[in-house]
Amino acid sequence: MATVRNLKIKTSTCRRIVKELHSYEKEVERETAKTADMKEKGPDLLGQENVLAESRMMIPDCHKRLEASLADLKATLAELEEANEKEGLEFDEARSTITELEKLFETTEA
Repeated sequence: MATVRNLKIKTSTCRRIVKELHSYEKEVERETAKTADMKEKGPDLLGQENVLAESRMMIPDCHKRLEASLADLKATLAELEEANEKEGLEFDEARSTITELEKLFETTEA
């Protein structure tokens, strides 16, 4: 059974994963620039290329976890709304998070 506390936890989980995703995206940008710089200076890049590859692998993983968390949040919100619990700060935050994530997925797919 869904509770308001569960809703709050699931909302926070989605927001944490979004922050993690953005962090990995920034890391990929930094590491790409660093790898390009190292290519200009010398041929020994194996370690740096491994770091870059690992960072790139984390982005699809974050997307999958975010999709799962978003689905879980939507289900919890729907269950609480069916039980006639619709008002409160937690509900507003959950709806806002859902809207933000749906926009994020739209821009990612485009």
